[in-house]
Amino acid sequence: MRSRYSAFAVGDEGYLLHSWHPTTRPDHVRFVDGQRWTGLEILGSSGGPFDQEGVVEFVASYERGGEARELREVSRFVRHEKRWVYLDAIAASV
Repeated sequence: MRSRYSAFAVGDEGYLLHSWHPTTRPDHVRFVDGQRWTGLEILGSSGGPFDQEGVVEFVASYERGGEARELREVSRFVRHEKRWVYLDAIAASV
């Protein structure tokens, strides 16, 4: 989760697509002009090194148009080809 947040912060589309499950991966990542990511707080997680699925609940802070905002999400991750990849969001709010 932290590496995907960092990739969003620096605009690393290649990493984001590589770390996205092929069944839910978009053709490209849409970055919002003028949006700057400012912080990540992991609220909870489940799943460990020997599991096939895991969940991460987080709050990602950002600024856009001079206004502080946040994205809250519960994300699902799964093992694919021996590595963790993002599958989808179970719940999200902006």
